[in-house]
Amino acid sequence: MQRNQDQAFQAFAEVPTHRSRTKKSIEKLSKVVYKIKPKGGFAHAVHVVLTVALPLVLYVLIRLDFAQLAAILILLSKWRMFSVKSRHWPANIRANAVDIIVGLSVVLFMNKTGSQGMQFIWVLLYSIWLILIKPKSDVLWVSAQAMIGQAMGLMALFAVFGNASSTVLVLVSTLVCYFAARHFFSAFDESLGRTTAYVWAYFASSVVWLLSHWLIYYGVIAQPVLIISVVGYALAGLYYLRHTDKLSVNVQRQFVVVLSAILIILIVFSDWGDKTI
Repeated sequence: MQRNQDQAFQAFAEVPTHRSRTKKSIEKLSKVVYKIKPKGGFAHAVHVVLTVALPLVLYVLIRLDFAQLAAILILLSKWRMFSVKSRHWPANIRANAVDIIVGLSVVLFMNKTGSQGMQFIWVLLYSIWLILIKPKSDVLWVSAQAMIGQAMGLMALFAVFGNASSTVLVLVSTLVCYFAARHFFSAFDESLGRTTAYVWAYFASSVVWLLSHWLIYYGVIAQPVLIISVVGYALAGLYYLRHTDKLSVNVQRQFVVVLSAILIILIVFSDWGDKTI
């Protein structure tokens, strides 16, 4: 009986040795995969170089009047979205949509301005986006990414294609606001994130459809962009404060009062005459 117990104990004691060997094999395989992925080593260095070079390449293409090629380059830079199985493509597109919107907006802004200095400023801003803002993954930074993407996408749309038909403006605005909202809610454990994104996109499209018939510009910013941005930032701020348990009744009232005052000023003091398209 004692011998059987000793044999059983010895067999049990040998199991960790077998597991440790298996674990070592997994660790070796993980190291190989880690070297392949652009998270460290030579692959990471190449990825960083290409990221830094992208804004400069866009600048050169814009200076050579190859704006379409610059836009195509933005899309080609996201080729890794489709390097997985096709069932993962929709999720990858949603995850990279804000980055694509920012990149295409930069191309539109650089192509619209004729100043070489302004184009170089856009190169610097896009570099800051790629190096400092885009890689962040905490709640505040993801929220900022969504807000920046929505604002830049709408501003570029109305600045470059302001004379387009209402259908085009509504369609593009809906896509921009939907993807921005999905990106925003990806930082929170929100079960109704997709539904809320649909509601926000519908609200934005309604505002764009209505105001596109009386398109007013405040400098270079169209009125629909300003209204959608003000309302969106206010709602996002309220949601973030509620999510972090920092939303009090007084703060909520302040948000509502300030938001209402801004909207009243924009609507009442705008020149609505002879703006019908």
